[in-house]
Amino acid sequence: MEKQNIDWANLGFGYVQTDKRFVSNYKDGAWDEGTLTSDANIVLNECAGVLQYAQTIFEGMKAYTTEDGRIVVFRPDLNASRMADSARRLEMPVFPEDRFVEAVVETVAANESFVPPYGSGATLYIRPYMFGSNPVIGVKPASEYQFRIFATPVGPYFKGGVKPLTIRVSDFDRAAPHGTGHIKAGLNYAMSLHAIVSAHAEGYDENMYLDAATRTKVEETGGANFLFVTKDNKVVTPKSDSILPSITRRSLLHVAKEYLGLEVEEREVYLDEVKDFAECGLCGTAAVISPVGKIVDHGKEICLPSGMEKMGPITQKLYETLTGIQMGRIEAPEGWIKVIK
Repeated sequence: MEKQNIDWANLGFGYVQTDKRFVSNYKDGAWDEGTLTSDANIVLNECAGVLQYAQTIFEGMKAYTTEDGRIVVFRPDLNASRMADSARRLEMPVFPEDRFVEAVVETVAANESFVPPYGSGATLYIRPYMFGSNPVIGVKPASEYQFRIFATPVGPYFKGGVKPLTIRVSDFDRAAPHGTGHIKAGLNYAMSLHAIVSAHAEGYDENMYLDAATRTKVEETGGANFLFVTKDNKVVTPKSDSILPSITRRSLLHVAKEYLGLEVEEREVYLDEVKDFAECGLCGTAAVISPVGKIVDHGKEICLPSGMEKMGPITQKLYETLTGIQMGRIEAPEGWIKVIK
């Protein structure tokens, strides 16, 4: 199929409307078959549950053109499982996991001309989401829902190369103990907007959120998990019930252990030990790994030995190996790559 006339090399990380999106509705206790539609607009009643009580969840993943010309998606089954967990927590009906993966395949295939070519640095970002659609005025779950998937081509998260970030320890809490920090709910991200805007205004790239109970342990940023490397090359990630279970983080830990032969550890990470790490990164779908060069704790600077010029050596190896798997340059573990065509 002929590709869209898009300047792939200069594509930003933003929304570009594509041809088709998937829509399925839940009513009277069941999901309908779902369909692809050309209509990008959503019409809702003014009292819809999502508008009144933020009953909405979402996922994010990417489709790639591999080195041998295939179009693939990375581990969509894990996105399906995580969205099911999110739905249960917000008292929403689970969209069946097998149908979730099928709908992703249908949406990507229907927008094949928007999948960027191999080597362009761009990808097709896929956004499944679900929301309460019927009128709800009392505080209770909606009884009708809509599940949708749209796709949009996006450029590389880093324009002009990877530069380590400067982040601050935030005075705001991202998630409460026993709250909703472990699911991908829109309300979590709405809560982080003021914190990220104020961080940017003060010259920082991101926030480091601490645990709300003791404010001594590292949790995550507004949209990514932390990954640390010790001076003896052990890969460490924070463990907490209020951290979103990142698919990228889980994949990186597997790569570290099985591909690079490194020791990995998922445990509580205290703020006062961050100064002893050799490298730090933020991991997520958008950039895979964003290196961190400096963390500022209320005026006290923690400068990582990896510096402010480039990724640290272990972070670089993790990044190159995982992106190599995604792009087909390195053999993937069984089940990690879903081939669209």
